[in-house]
Amino acid sequence: MTEEEIKLRFITPAIEKMGWDRNTQISMEYKITDGRINLKQNHIKRSEFKKADYLLSYKPNLPLAIIEAKDETHNIRDGIEQAKNYAQMLDVPFAYSSNGSGFIELDLINGTQRQISLDEFPSPSCLWQRYLGYKNLSQKELEIIQEPYFYAQGSKSPRYYQQVAINRAVEAVATGKNRLMLVMATGTGKTYVAFQIIHRLYKSGAKKKILFLADRNILVDQSRDGDFVPFGNKMTKVENRHLDSAYEIYLSLYQQLVGDDESEPFREFSPDFFDLIVIDECHRGSAKEDSQWRKILEYFNSATHIGMTATPKEDKEVSNISYFGEPIYTYSLNQGIDDGFLAPFRVVRIGIDVDLFELRLPKEIFDEYGNEIEDRVYNIKDYDRNIVLTKRTELVAKRITEFLKQNDRFAKTIVFCVDIEHAGRMCEALRNENSDLVAQNADYIVQMTGDITTTPASLEKFIDIDTIYPVIAVTSKLLTTGVDCKTCKVIAIDSNIGSITEFRQIIGRGTRLREDVGKTHFTILDFRGVSRLFAKAEFDGNPVNEQDIRPKENLPAFEKPKEPKNDTPKEPIKKVIIKGVEATIINEQVQIFDENGKLITINLTDFSKQNTKQEFESLEKFINYWNKNDRKNAVINELLNKGILIDELKNQQKFKEMDEFDLICHIAFDAPPRTRRERVENVKKQDFLSKYQNKAREILTILLEKYANSGIGEIENTKILENDPFRNYGGVSEIIDIFGGKDSYLKAIKELEYEIYAA
Repeated sequence: MTEEEIKLRFITPAIEKMGWDRNTQISMEYKITDGRINLKQNHIKRSEFKKADYLLSYKPNLPLAIIEAKDETHNIRDGIEQAKNYAQMLDVPFAYSSNGSGFIELDLINGTQRQISLDEFPSPSCLWQRYLGYKNLSQKELEIIQEPYFYAQGSKSPRYYQQVAINRAVEAVATGKNRLMLVMATGTGKTYVAFQIIHRLYKSGAKKKILFLADRNILVDQSRDGDFVPFGNKMTKVENRHLDSAYEIYLSLYQQLVGDDESEPFREFSPDFFDLIVIDECHRGSAKEDSQWRKILEYFNSATHIGMTATPKEDKEVSNISYFGEPIYTYSLNQGIDDGFLAPFRVVRIGIDVDLFELRLPKEIFDEYGNEIEDRVYNIKDYDRNIVLTKRTELVAKRITEFLKQNDRFAKTIVFCVDIEHAGRMCEALRNENSDLVAQNADYIVQMTGDITTTPASLEKFIDIDTIYPVIAVTSKLLTTGVDCKTCKVIAIDSNIGSITEFRQIIGRGTRLREDVGKTHFTILDFRGVSRLFAKAEFDGNPVNEQDIRPKENLPAFEKPKEPKNDTPKEPIKKVIIKGVEATIINEQVQIFDENGKLITINLTDFSKQNTKQEFESLEKFINYWNKNDRKNAVINELLNKGILIDELKNQQKFKEMDEFDLICHIAFDAPPRTRRERVENVKKQDFLSKYQNKAREILTILLEKYANSGIGEIENTKILENDPFRNYGGVSEIIDIFGGKDSYLKAIKELEYEIYAA
């Protein structure tokens, strides 16, 4: 019998016989993950998703058991490892395997395994009582834990990891834990999880006055206008530092409760006013012990504090673990990508000569005002911090633009710069490189930094999936966290980043998936080598608590805290601006975040060869595919979608002069390398042009030269006829008339392409 027959005839009847309700307690073919998007083959090809044959729940939010079924050719134990793995993912205490002859039961709480008959499968109440026996919950605790999720018609249900996070938090609070932390990668729904936790604790009566605390207005507004909407008129956003005790759910910025003017509006409420405080992005804001904002948490000390972050912070000044304790649940970036809930990514590391080698300027180089420059060695840490190489900024802007032109010029892009001044110069360089689109809409490129009053409005448009402009957001620090840009496809980093926390936050700007609008993956353009941070162990795991917990008075003298630094604002660094130093890209390296959570370097040639041969078994089949398609540019785009990295390969010096056709033939099928110039000379030798007279021959000769310089796309695009030197022959219509009409012109172009690829 097949697996389905085993389930139909034996397993389902056995569990229903013991009282499990098919409609409310049994979920069959329960989908756990969506399946990883595989960048190595095709941007939208997913691995097989994980699903459990049966998920048994005592109540909808309290899953108890997983059952994995096997056909009769399998041993009764063959499914137990799979059931165990799924049970661990879902935080389920019991796992079962069956081939129809009975069950293997694995109790994950006490670690025992046994075989039982079909008639001995536990009833819902039996499993529930066994579970409660392990947990030793009081009646009050049990009532809180059993409080259901919020669900309304059409609303979403929690994903498996969200359900685990919510359940663990609710149980921790119910059993008296007052400080706890959830760590969840950016894009995995922390706000939704926070809402469900608050809702269940509020509805159960465990917590009556609740504060949701954040340090950025966009985080508060996104919560209020999004997941928190069901709280309705029970909820308020604190504004103008006015506190109204009539509400039950409060959303607030730190700045609304304690201001820079040393006012402390939070003291209008008594210290025991709030029962629960949820701190969003808890690695920021009040994380430091000496932070002015920490006063809020210390004042409402009796409340339960739940910290939520994608990037818990542990260093000499900040320790989330010391305050909240070890995370009660962690869902990492790698898990999210592997499950198919987050977007995979590719890293392009771009090496610039002045970055890779230390720079010492010759004496004849002066700054833009003609002043002499300090004679010392400069390196990448100096650039745009205290010395500006304008040619380098222009080069970075040009490479970003090239990437967008090769892929999608309307792909939402965030460019991270060293500081606000650098962001302004980068904006200027990008506008000059994209003047055609800026002329169409000035908001194609927008500087989004804290000094610009229109930034909030620009940011709101940038993250709106239905709004085209702005396309490129240029920033320094402002967009590193809390920006829910679901369609961001490119992150360009031209800033020196040493902090793992900041780096993880930046990467998080691109991890959200929106397949319905074409967002299946993203690319990181790394101009500063910061992607080396992927290799650090703490990048995708919980940080090690490195704080020394010994009393400060017992520290040796050299370890004692230093006196506070003078907080007088420093004079801004005066940057030396140099226009005369050239900058050149000397290498590029492409890396992929693989299934094991490692950033691996791929050999572009081998990678593209493998993908080509997956599509075309032989050189002959590829040539036939190429020749049967009239528009070669469309063929090139199709090859790009198949994971053949033509654009990246063409950036390599040895392939720069090759046509896309010859590039594929050479790397995949070992055909001799031929340049576009060689093909042009071959066409001339065959005397193809002699069949055309005068101006027609001259135009085709010019088109051949355009092909030699830029590729086949130049020939196929009729807009090229609007530019020099074709203007010497009149407008587009006049040129087409020279060939005897549009059909004759297109026929000539098709024949020209045939001659180019004839040998």
